[in-house]
Amino acid sequence: QVQLVESGGGPVQPGGSLKLSCVGSGNTFTLKAYNFMGWYRQTPVSERELIAGFFTTNGGTTHYHDSIKNRFTVTRDGARNTIYLQMNDLKSEDTAVYFCNHIAAKKAEYWGRGTQVTVSS
Repeated sequence: QVQLVESGGGPVQPGGSLKLSCVGSGNTFTLKAYNFMGWYRQTPVSERELIAGFFTTNGGTTHYHDSIKNRFTVTRDGARNTIYLQMNDLKSEDTAVYFCNHIAAKKAEYWGRGTQVTVSS
């Protein structure tokens, strides 16, 4: 059974940085099995939205939501079955629960439980 576990969230002041991690595990888990790997976020008053991720089909593309371009960077480490989200210059509007999401080649979709990021002075 696939399991995704996020970590790295917490409180941070505006302008600060955090690095989120999402480790995948399960029988024969490998990042190579996924057509999409990325990060969503959600607040109590908004729907869950895609903010960054890798689409690995058709040559592969990296997606970033306009609100986080040039501040956040998504990376992956296949040897560690981990994707990361480096978040710099954090703003109060980045406060949210951040979720890891993977979609397999056969369309099975997996979510982590989320990690809270709170940006406040």
